Amino acid sequence: MKNKKMKLINYLIVVLLTINSIYGQEIPPISVYTSKDYNAENQNWGISQATDKHVYIANNKGLLEFDGASWRLYSSPNETIVRSVKAINDKVYIGFYNGFGYWQKNNQGVLEYTSLSSDIDLLEDEQFWHIETLEGWVLFQSLQRIYLYNLNTKEFKVVQSESQITSMYKVRGSIYYQDHQKGIFKLEKGISKLVTKSDLVIKHDVIAIYDIDNKLVFVTTNKGIYYLDDDLLKPWNELLNKKTKDYTFYSSIKLLDDGLVLGTISDGVIIVNKAGSILYVINHKKGLTNNTVLSLFQDVDQNIWLGLDDGVNTIDINSPFKVYKNASGVLGTVYASVVKNNILYLGTNQGLFYKKNNSEDDFKFIENTEGQVWTLKTIGEDLFCGHNLGTFLVKNNKATLIGNVMGAWKIEELSPNTFIQGNYTGLYVFEKQLGKWNLKNKIEGFNISSRYFEFLDKHTIFVNHEYKGVYKLLVNEDYTKVSNVAIIGSIEKGIHSALLKYRGEILYSYKKGVFKYSLKEEAFVKDDILSTYTSPENYNSGVLINMQSENKLWGFSKKNVVYVEQGELSAKPIINRLSIPFKLRKGISGFENICKVSQDKYLIGTSNGYITLKLNDVNQNKWSQVVISQIKNATLTGNSKNVNLLEAGVFDNGENNFEFICSVPVFNEFSQVEYQYQLEGLSNVWSQWKSSGNVLFENLPFGTYQFKIKAKVNGVLTSNTATYAFKIAKPWYISTVMLFVYLLIVVAFSIFMHIMYTRHYTKQRERLLAKKQREFEMEKLENEQKLTLLENEKLEADVEVKNKELAGSTMNLIKKNELLNNIKDELLKGEQKNINTVIKIIDKNLNHTDDWKVFEEAFNNADKDFTKKIKELHPSLTSNDLRLCAYLRLNLSSKEIAPLLNISSKSVEVKRYRLRKKMNLENDENLTDYILKI
Repeated sequence: MKNKKMKLINYLIVVLLTINSIYGQEIPPISVYTSKDYNAENQNWGISQATDKHVYIANNKGLLEFDGASWRLYSSPNETIVRSVKAINDKVYIGFYNGFGYWQKNNQGVLEYTSLSSDIDLLEDEQFWHIETLEGWVLFQSLQRIYLYNLNTKEFKVVQSESQITSMYKVRGSIYYQDHQKGIFKLEKGISKLVTKSDLVIKHDVIAIYDIDNKLVFVTTNKGIYYLDDDLLKPWNELLNKKTKDYTFYSSIKLLDDGLVLGTISDGVIIVNKAGSILYVINHKKGLTNNTVLSLFQDVDQNIWLGLDDGVNTIDINSPFKVYKNASGVLGTVYASVVKNNILYLGTNQGLFYKKNNSEDDFKFIENTEGQVWTLKTIGEDLFCGHNLGTFLVKNNKATLIGNVMGAWKIEELSPNTFIQGNYTGLYVFEKQLGKWNLKNKIEGFNISSRYFEFLDKHTIFVNHEYKGVYKLLVNEDYTKVSNVAIIGSIEKGIHSALLKYRGEILYSYKKGVFKYSLKEEAFVKDDILSTYTSPENYNSGVLINMQSENKLWGFSKKNVVYVEQGELSAKPIINRLSIPFKLRKGISGFENICKVSQDKYLIGTSNGYITLKLNDVNQNKWSQVVISQIKNATLTGNSKNVNLLEAGVFDNGENNFEFICSVPVFNEFSQVEYQYQLEGLSNVWSQWKSSGNVLFENLPFGTYQFKIKAKVNGVLTSNTATYAFKIAKPWYISTVMLFVYLLIVVAFSIFMHIMYTRHYTKQRERLLAKKQREFEMEKLENEQKLTLLENEKLEADVEVKNKELAGSTMNLIKKNELLNNIKDELLKGEQKNINTVIKIIDKNLNHTDDWKVFEEAFNNADKDFTKKIKELHPSLTSNDLRLCAYLRLNLSSKEIAPLLNISSKSVEVKRYRLRKKMNLENDENLTDYILKI
């Protein structure tokens, strides 16, 4: 049942492929600019380009400006539809409902409008459909008049029509126009001169007039193209008129090579060469936004601009790339391609197709090949097709199944009569015997899907499986069995990884780079040069294709298609990048493919056709320049304002938010523009490359800055670096004036503080000095007191000692005298003779004078100045009186004094009495107490 269902499906596919004509055409790449890009809708009535390469479009909502990176919309003065536009030098002239004038950029890069029609009388409801310039005049055409404006004198002239002016043309340095009822006229010195009044131009609108091969060629709306010959209009190319008889032309331009581009109402655009042969018919199915082409323009880079009923498209007519798009989807995704015997074969997910190479023929389907075609390989004169169903031999555009093992990935030639094939279930050997190819055997011992495999030597095979890793197989002599299987541990497995041999070396490629197998290390080692063709963030697929016929290695990344070739003077490989991003290739990652289809033409498979590339025609866009279109400045919370681009700016401190709007005027979808910027004063490091030309800086600190931006187109640097210098002022509170004020305040405060401090310090110093003086004096006094006390204590101690000595001495004298007197008294009781002798001896020792001198000296040492003081008080005292006073000073009793004076106690009392009298003491006053007080 299942097989019957599969046969039915295959049959239906064959029927579908047979019924559907796989019609296609290789056309130049189309860039699509729709309303979502610039917030404008509906018709685009005219296109022009200024000297700075900016493109201006007359649109339903106003005037559109496109700089290659961003769109800007300027509403017409009365907010009506802008019907015509013409850029002349630095002015952009426009015509709209009831008015015309020009826009001109101010120093901020913003267009400002100046009216030319406000001072002249216009007709009611007048629309201006065309603008031309000639010999210092600008001409504005409405349906009733042509207004001529002199750029030097500012004067106006008016050409009036009695009926209707359908269009105006600039040809051969003159102005022509069509009067709907009278024919074609030419303006000579402001005078209208009839050129032709053929019925063809009276009954039908002429949308354009050209000079081609010295013939005046007229393009009509629906009657074809004619040229003027002796006042007669003859078909310019009858075959072209026949092919386009069902088209209605609305717009037209002549290309630099004298070819024509014809815009239709509902069939897109037709491009013909100068001989009148149709080169391309490009419509909605082939990539246009819609089929109504209201306006056409060719810019300085020869891009063709199409103003459509909704949106804007460009066609890069001279692009080295051409796109083949199968709108019906019958062709499918192209997985493989090859040219054999001048036949181009395409292997897709729908089957195998062919057509004559470099022809406009339709692709034809080869029967029995419906399904996935994985590979196409030529060995000698034979072409093999690796298919999901097995392996086919293709001859005479017919496919014969020679091996029914499903999933034929890759075919590698072993010899002219043998090849090995990688399949879903391992490796298989095919052999040619007696002129017929057959499956010989499976190489047993390895059953893993072998999409990528390469021979290291005759019996060593590497096989890559993106989910399992890289295997190293050892096979026997006759390729029937694998004797050893090993996983290469030096390399990681990776999705969309690939394995191939290039220049005799086995390469493994995945997201971390390209690795070469080293025989010496028996491991894969990273190749730093080849690995530069992509980066982890730019990685799309590890697929590499070795184009052995010209020794080129091709690779694919998100942004580019890359080819590597060997340098002529150096062994170092040269890496070349082609701007064909993945979003334009629209293939399936891991199944990228390319083949050479002619001398310099290559074919790259996509998801609905292919792209062809002429390598020698690749232009590096070295003439492109990056410009700063506008600079917007704003405070943190305020609205933004445009900045003067022509002079260095000085901004208040609060105006520290900047947006730089930069662009490179490159207008085709295959070109990739990247920007890199630096803000000197904030950072000395350039930014990473990015696709947007808008750069925002917020809350910049005060200082001096210089913004720099450079760009590269398709990896090639532009010829300039755009710069803008500006300065952000300091905040008012740290401005120069305020700093001076702060300095004055600091100086004044310092002086004030110095004065206050000096005063305070002086007072404090005086207080401290006084305090210290007082403390010093107190300390001195205390020290003196302590010294006095110490001296007194010492004196007292000395006095005490002296007193003790005096007392001892006195007592000794007393005792001695007492003893001697006692001895004397006792001797007097004895014999006289001996007694006298002893008494003499005693009297001799009782020398009161000597004793007194000793006593006086001791007494004076103990009580200094006593004798002097009492002598001063009582000058009448005798020496005996002074001696008695000294004894009384010692507080001796009369009994103790008597021996010292060698008198009796009673005599001492008499002496005391007499002494009182001399001292004039009162009766109640004690003599001893008086003497002690002195």
